[in-house]
Amino acid sequence: MERRKLEKKMRFFAALVVGAFLVLIVRVAYLQLVEVDKYRTKARLNHQRLIPIAAPRGEMIDRNGIRVVGNRPVYTVSIAYLGTEDTERVVERLARLLIGEEIYKGKRAEEIEGDIQKKIQKQKLKLYEPVQVAVGVSFETVARLEENRLDLPGVFIDIEPVRDYPQKDLLAQVVGFVREIDQQQLEKNEDKGYQLGDDFGQTGLENKYQPFLRGQRGGRLVEVDALARPVRYLGMKSPVAGSKLVLTIDSRLQRVAQDALSHWAEQARKLGYAKIPGGKPVTGAAVVLNVRTGEVLAMASIPSYDPTVFTRELPPEEYQKLSGKGVFKNHAIEEIYTPGSTFKMVTATALLEGKVSEPEAKIYCPGFYKGKKDWRAHGEVNLRKALQVSCDTFFYMFGIRTGPALMGKYAMEYGLGERTGIDLPGEKAGQVASPERKKEVWRGNLWESQWHEYDSMDMSIGQQDNKFTAIQLANYAAAIANGGRIFRPYLIKKIIAPGGRVTQKFPPYLAREANISPNTLQIIREGMHMAAMLPGGTAAGVFAGAEYQAAAKTGTAEVGDKAGNANALFLAFAPYEEPEVAISVVVGYGGKGSGIAGPVARQILDAYFDLQNNSKKPNDG
Repeated sequence: MERRKLEKKMRFFAALVVGAFLVLIVRVAYLQLVEVDKYRTKARLNHQRLIPIAAPRGEMIDRNGIRVVGNRPVYTVSIAYLGTEDTERVVERLARLLIGEEIYKGKRAEEIEGDIQKKIQKQKLKLYEPVQVAVGVSFETVARLEENRLDLPGVFIDIEPVRDYPQKDLLAQVVGFVREIDQQQLEKNEDKGYQLGDDFGQTGLENKYQPFLRGQRGGRLVEVDALARPVRYLGMKSPVAGSKLVLTIDSRLQRVAQDALSHWAEQARKLGYAKIPGGKPVTGAAVVLNVRTGEVLAMASIPSYDPTVFTRELPPEEYQKLSGKGVFKNHAIEEIYTPGSTFKMVTATALLEGKVSEPEAKIYCPGFYKGKKDWRAHGEVNLRKALQVSCDTFFYMFGIRTGPALMGKYAMEYGLGERTGIDLPGEKAGQVASPERKKEVWRGNLWESQWHEYDSMDMSIGQQDNKFTAIQLANYAAAIANGGRIFRPYLIKKIIAPGGRVTQKFPPYLAREANISPNTLQIIREGMHMAAMLPGGTAAGVFAGAEYQAAAKTGTAEVGDKAGNANALFLAFAPYEEPEVAISVVVGYGGKGSGIAGPVARQILDAYFDLQNNSKKPNDG
């Protein structure tokens, strides 16, 4: 009996053992035959790492194929983690060899060593990935590193692309600059494959067209040991460059605009117009638009800078110093200016379209009106002559009759006080004066919060609370020139993929047509033409001797500070008969529209027509 029980138990345990072995055999077979690829991949990933290789960013060229932004190869030095003691020894040797490099300028070996250790610690979660410790290393330093190669295990010298700006400060605020992606940008774009260390456009076109410019990173496959230390490299995937941007800008015209703006801004300071404390630079902008398409042919902003500073590691204090000078700000779209007398075409439009006055109606200007002074006595004037000689008295009188609502309506018809939609980040909307805005600004002050006659008078000559950007003023001038069409200004003509295929084209975009009669626009054009080309016109001195016919309006806008500063403004379009380009020039604290901003516009227009004429000449070569 006992024997049978024992045998029964033995059979049970034998069956159990056999069953367990069968389960193990089936499981092993399943893993070996069915899931072999899955676990082979896991095993491979356990000892292999893909080190990213940055892709060259897309270039930017102007409308004539001249390179504005490109890339240049530079030497970079990186170090791989070798374990605590080994890494410390290599870092110590490497620091001594990097003394004198631009990135570590003025630093001793101990300080450089500390900087490198900080960079290694920052990347401690990816110790298998070499840490880049120097960019733009000189050939002499590379030679020294190669001579000491045996003492520098884990140190790698690579050639990588960095941004190149052959035109230096030209278009700096328009193209923008690139820096390493920050945490906020990384979180916002985490689903787009970005990683710490990637380049990211911070401002301008670099930021706006970041998805097109970034390219596709490559990678170097490296085998690592159990401690994630590199053992050997297994292969490489080449990166793919970003797409090329073809700009609407003519870099030759841009150079003239930027140099002229800088020169006359300096003249404003020398002549005592620009009274700026602390030696701060004069700011300003010049914008040139094709009136038939909205293409931006030039967009200058001062003060400017050379974006090359961002191709190296820029210390925070140096960045703050540059930022304090206002060089990163695109004053053409990010600064709002009181328009002064350049607003008078709006007032003229309002009084004609609102049937407040007939175009031939005349008044007598004694040089003042209701206690407000004109800049001089003009005698008998009608609307055209009032624009020609910039008669404040005329606009004071009719500004009261027209009122803020009608003037505000036609300011907005011209697109003033709203963003143009240009393909750049950071554009400001500006503002149009109104009783509602004044009530908000002067809330709590019963008298000043009300709209009075003198407010309408101020508004009629572009003062009060009118504030617009230089790009809006250029678009306003273009709309007058082209018959009331409001185009959306743009900077990119097309985008070209690395293989040469055009992936996107950007045709002109007509945002809307101003609800202004052709007759009104013609009268205003005539008044601006008289201002530019007839004796007595406020812009006649600017265009003396010009071989083309232009139309223009000067502006000198008080800024309301204790020093008595005034902005200098100038709007123009040409040729008068068949307009091609419109220009706005603003010089902050420039003092005189005709004397400071006007010469800038003249130089730009002269250059434009010279370039046009030269392009039409047959090539003798």
